[in-house]
Amino acid sequence: MQPERLQSSTNSNMEEVVTTIPTIGFNVETVKYKNISFTVWDVGGQTVIRPLWRHYYQNTKGLIFVVDSSDHERIQEAALELQMMLEDDELRDAVVLVLANKQDLPNAMPVQEMTKKLSLHAMKGRDWYIQSTCARNGAGLYEGLDWLSNQLSKR
Repeated sequence: MQPERLQSSTNSNMEEVVTTIPTIGFNVETVKYKNISFTVWDVGGQTVIRPLWRHYYQNTKGLIFVVDSSDHERIQEAALELQMMLEDDELRDAVVLVLANKQDLPNAMPVQEMTKKLSLHAMKGRDWYIQSTCARNGAGLYEGLDWLSNQLSKR
């Protein structure tokens, strides 16, 4: 059985190799996966842009929070940003998928360590999941999206 593939409204060939760069500003794209249409707002993580994130929270049912698992110095900063985001009333019912990216790097923190450092177990009354991923080869992406699509289809 072949794994279900993402279908993008702007690029139907998801097998294409692309060079990724950090998001500057905001990108929006509609992605279909398992009969669910996701409107994905890719918001840059630069400090100057973060105060603008809240303008994109309205009607959010699921949040994908991507964290560089090799960045030991900024994991606490990521934890604080996630906590501040989830305190916003617009996100009170949103499920949270944390993608622990760059797991292919030798200095990557294991998922268990990231779970602790991000204080994910402190999220009482909220469905969350952390998935190890590697954006370079797509490892873990579909498993994370499976969890998210299952959570959203229950609602």
